[in-house]
Amino acid sequence: MAMASEACALFLGHVPRYCKVVPPIGFSRRFIAVSCKMRHRNFSPKINRQTKRALPSQLKLRADLDPLSSETDNFVDNNKTIDERVSTGEDEIKEIQKDEGTSEPPTLPLQDLMKMIKNAEENILLLNEARIKALEEVDKVLAEKEALHSEIKILETKLAETDSKLKVANQEEADTKLLEAQLKQFESQISSLSDTRSTRTRTNTSSDSSLLSEINTLSIENSVLKSKVEELKEKEKRVEMLEREKCQLEASIKDLQERVAQTEEDENKFNEELQKKVKTLEEQLRVSDKEINALMKLYEESVEEFQKTLDKLKEESEKSVRDLKEVSWEFWSFLSLMVDGWLLEKKISVADAEKLRNLVMKRDLYLRETYLSCKGLNESEIIANFLKLTLPRNSSGLHVVHIAAEMAPIAKVGGLGDVVSGLCKALQRKGNLVEIILPKYDCMDHDRVQDLKVLHETVESYFEGQLFQNKIWVGIVEGLPVYFIEPLHPAKYFSRGKFYGDGDDFRRFMYFSRAALELLLEAKKKPDIIHCHDWQTAFVAPLYWDIFANRGLNSARICFTCHNFEHQGSVPAHDLKPCGLDVDHLDRPDRLQDDSSHGRINAVKGAIVYSNIVTTVSPTYAQEVRSPEGGRGLHLALKTHSRKFFGVLNGIDTDTWNPRTDNFIKAQYSYDDLQGKLINKDYIRKQLGLSTSNPSQPLVGCITRLVPQKGVHLIRNAMYKTLELGGQFVLLGSSPVPHIQKEFESIAENFKSHADARLILKYDDVFSHLIYAASDMFIIPSIFEPCGLTQMIAMQYGSIPIARRTGGLNDSVFDLDNNSIPAELRNGFTFVNADEQSLNGAMERAFKYYKQNPEGWQELVKRAMTIDFSWESSASQYEELYQKSLARARTFAQT
Repeated sequence: MAMASEACALFLGHVPRYCKVVPPIGFSRRFIAVSCKMRHRNFSPKINRQTKRALPSQLKLRADLDPLSSETDNFVDNNKTIDERVSTGEDEIKEIQKDEGTSEPPTLPLQDLMKMIKNAEENILLLNEARIKALEEVDKVLAEKEALHSEIKILETKLAETDSKLKVANQEEADTKLLEAQLKQFESQISSLSDTRSTRTRTNTSSDSSLLSEINTLSIENSVLKSKVEELKEKEKRVEMLEREKCQLEASIKDLQERVAQTEEDENKFNEELQKKVKTLEEQLRVSDKEINALMKLYEESVEEFQKTLDKLKEESEKSVRDLKEVSWEFWSFLSLMVDGWLLEKKISVADAEKLRNLVMKRDLYLRETYLSCKGLNESEIIANFLKLTLPRNSSGLHVVHIAAEMAPIAKVGGLGDVVSGLCKALQRKGNLVEIILPKYDCMDHDRVQDLKVLHETVESYFEGQLFQNKIWVGIVEGLPVYFIEPLHPAKYFSRGKFYGDGDDFRRFMYFSRAALELLLEAKKKPDIIHCHDWQTAFVAPLYWDIFANRGLNSARICFTCHNFEHQGSVPAHDLKPCGLDVDHLDRPDRLQDDSSHGRINAVKGAIVYSNIVTTVSPTYAQEVRSPEGGRGLHLALKTHSRKFFGVLNGIDTDTWNPRTDNFIKAQYSYDDLQGKLINKDYIRKQLGLSTSNPSQPLVGCITRLVPQKGVHLIRNAMYKTLELGGQFVLLGSSPVPHIQKEFESIAENFKSHADARLILKYDDVFSHLIYAASDMFIIPSIFEPCGLTQMIAMQYGSIPIARRTGGLNDSVFDLDNNSIPAELRNGFTFVNADEQSLNGAMERAFKYYKQNPEGWQELVKRAMTIDFSWESSASQYEELYQKSLARARTFAQT
């Protein structure tokens, strides 16, 4: 034991400070166990310090750098030597164990043990040296990478656009696999050493555990080293990619520089040529200036002479022109009615009446002067003076007679009345002789008819197998000559206190249609066009061609306009008999027979078949009615007669609907001065008892008939949505449907004291002007809308429409957010589907734009007010259709 202690002391004098001799535990006193424990802090901290010091930004990569240097090879060789020595020691231990037997724990001589320990110490030192060399190599690599990173950073700023390509670059795996193979070999050696130590005897368990722990530590550190090497290789690949991109970029820059240089040369040549051309043009301009100056002198002399002549002509014609301008349309309409009255009373001949009508149509100045010179004369003397003017003259205009059930403002229920008056006034302004024939309703606004009087002579008309007398009234409405037919029939067809709604409406208007044609025949009129409207006067077409054309009334072409295909005048076939038409002749599929129900006739279908021109009130609606749903069963008839079917967008009467001249509003205004609109808004709020606390609070208007076609459920939703969005809502309208009227009366009662909503359940033409003028937005959520005039009138008054895209609404309202529409045409907010969600979306967009962009809203209002919705364009289209139809008739007559 003393010798063992001395040997241990001698051994301890040579071992490093990290090695420690552990006394044997549980073994023979002849042996001791020595544990040589390597502390982790001697190695790991150094690696960490080196890693922190060598940042990626400080690396510089050599082009000839080999990841597996000679030092790495030495490290692997040293590992092999260690493994061999450990294997030798294990063989010796196995031989001793075999000699000793298995009855006792294996033992080793102290000298052999000391030798083995010394060998282990040397192996560990070799391992440590190899690791230190590897770390030094890593330091060198990191230093090179550090220097290289600064260059990479410069390249990255120049080649930012190539960064996306670098992310998808694939790593080359050849060198990496080689490194992985070598590292796996090293790991297998370490694993072998670990396995060898595990076979030691149980007496050496403590020392073996320490050695295995150290080996595991080395394995972990080697794994870290492996990951570092892999990171370096990835960075090398990126650098190579950057270098290639740099070369490509430099080549591109060089190419661009060459192109720029070439372009500069071309530009210099072009500038030289351009300067030469400019000099040439300047010389030519000098010559031209001289020639122009000479011509200008001659022109000025000619202008002076022309001006003198013009002044003389102006002096001669100024008085006549001024007098002619002072003559209103009412005057010419009065003369037209006066001439027709003379004819019906048989005071002048048919030929003389025709000549005088032509003079009226031309607004002949001599005719006016003749009338003025007849003051104080009796009727026979006036007629004599007028007949002096009946010289043969040709009229350039057309004679157009409109037969209708409505006319604004005297007998208006819906848009039909506005169309008749607006279109007729536009046609009259174009130089045409326009006359209108209406029923004489007892409930019409007689006060709006000028010079209303009854003619002495009555007109007979056939009905129900006998002749009935009709009183003929004449008067002037909106400057237009109008004939009113009052049937002297026991049923008092038009003396019932209302325009429509009786069970015999079909008979009433069939009677009126025949009486209107009897009036034209009796008055010996020869109109060019007879224009009838909707099912109430659709009977005119078959009556004209089957009866009156054979009696001498054959000069005209028939134009029929259907304003709404929902109403068609379908009745049992025998109901057509009272007006004198042959039912058996007309109750056929190609004539008046209703396509949806046999045994019935359809008045609108009859007009489609028998008219020369068929129109509806907008291009979009003309397309919609060609489908079974839109045409309500008339799509086949429209298809058969498609060549004469047209869609002409209605206009509005800008004389009646004009905020500049409207006397029904509180303050007049225009698009370039909108102050009056604010005054009207404040006025209507006070009139209706609405809140006036917030002048900028948006006011939403709605003027409509409360029928399913107009989207009643959407109107109701719009009212509540307006209040939800912080606006005010005003509704003007009534319903012929009892349950709808009752429902809205209940809503009106609930809102009668509300600060932001009012419902006025009646039609009030005067108050409608004020609503248009006061509202900021206007709701038109129609399920279908043949044309619609409210959206046009609203825009005329600066109220922005929120409308569903259907029929005429689709032809006149264009969404502000629709980029496919030119910006100058966008004038409102639209939606497609007839549901609350779609309407809410359009209203939300409108309110958001109103509140968040006041300046943009003002521009939108001005743009809407400047759109021309007058009848001028539409009247021109009708005039063209009239002329083409007459031209075809003349061509047919000649052949």
